[in-house]
Amino acid sequence: MRLALVTNWWALVLRGLVGIALGILTFAWPGVTLMALVFLFGGYALFDGVVSIMGAVRAMEKRDHWGLLVLEGIAGIAAAVVTVLAPPITAIALVYLVAGWALVTGVLKIAIAIRLRRYITGEWLLILSGIVSLLLGFVLALAPIAGALVIALWVGVYWLVFGVLFVALGLRLRSWSTGNRAGGPIHAPAH
Repeated sequence: MRLALVTNWWALVLRGLVGIALGILTFAWPGVTLMALVFLFGGYALFDGVVSIMGAVRAMEKRDHWGLLVLEGIAGIAAAVVTVLAPPITAIALVYLVAGWALVTGVLKIAIAIRLRRYITGEWLLILSGIVSLLLGFVLALAPIAGALVIALWVGVYWLVFGVLFVALGLRLRSWSTGNRAGGPIHAPAH
């Protein structure tokens, strides 16, 4: 039995490439205004949430585990809706919104990775992306008064690291799906 995550490796690569692009844009224009950062974050959170929901639907079709993907998707979409409904949000509120999103999705990524490890031995990239999300959440929660430029740079670093990790994970899963079992065989758990 193939995992939906393995056969949909391209979705992880796509999420990673979008994250890398957003990270580069953040560093190209470090003087980004708080309002631009609000909508940039909202757009990314919406995209990330929709892609997670799409992954959950595909997993449901294959009778794989899908609940955590739905929760991750809902967290992203909810963060986007809050961002759009309150565009004049203050810097402090944005910091806490981004921190909460990063903490929730970090925990969910780690939980998804733990389930994935039952199928693929030695998988650590998804766990690492969850840890990066948690670190971003903690840093933002501990320094809420930091300026919008600093927040933009922190988020830019997160997007770059997250993007690289997801591209690497997606390409690794692609190699497994095409028959190159570099990371070990994929087996369905014994029932």
